[in-house]
Amino acid sequence: MPSPDTPHAADFRPSPNHGERLRPISSLILHYTGMPTAAAALALLTSAEAQVSSHYFVDEDGTILQLVPEARRAWHAGRSFWAGEEDMNSASIGIEIVHPGHDDPRPFPDRQIEAVAALGRDICARCAIVPQRVLAHSDIAIGRKVDPGEFFPWKALAELGVGHYVAPAPIAGSAALEPGASGEPVRELQRALADYGYRIDVSGAYDAASAGAVAAFQRHFRPGLIDGRADSSTIATLRALAAGTGT
Repeated sequence: MPSPDTPHAADFRPSPNHGERLRPISSLILHYTGMPTAAAALALLTSAEAQVSSHYFVDEDGTILQLVPEARRAWHAGRSFWAGEEDMNSASIGIEIVHPGHDDPRPFPDRQIEAVAALGRDICARCAIVPQRVLAHSDIAIGRKVDPGEFFPWKALAELGVGHYVAPAPIAGSAALEPGASGEPVRELQRALADYGYRIDVSGAYDAASAGAVAAFQRHFRPGLIDGRADSSTIATLRALAAGTGT
């Protein structure tokens, strides 16, 4: 039985679902389990038939289990992309956080987030992961995944030393770029999202894929309204993040 890679893990519960890591670790990806119980989620992540796994599993009471050695490629990200990298399973550490998901968007317990933060600080320090590379599954799998959700407490996590956060600019009901728009303002928005890491074509045409990327950005960084429209709040928040301001 392997020993945990971190002192924060209470035990190692091996999952058979992993392979050779083909890239250096550069990102930390957060997920919710999206299942009614922790037991059901853990059973799935350790089942060979399920073909899914993560490196870590954080229960609601803050207990951390390691499922896959960090040196191995866990199967948590699926089809994904960030900043030019298309094998995010190889380039990341994955943490599954016990939560029923959008069917019951209740708050994540404080002790659970404190445990995620302690684990995240340790992983980021050892693997030299910068705050901008602490990502949601929804960031790297646009249109396919929505976890850990717009109700995940990114601000609290950043205040505990994990992730990149700026206070979202106020939503003011202003005019917005939206599907059907085109021209240089759209191109500038697309370029800013692409520069931050999102998969988006810099075409100058606000298509459905652009709306999906904007919605993914909003879900993580401007969760008050997720509509895929780039209003002044969305654009100002993106600019602040790109400038490196905030926590």
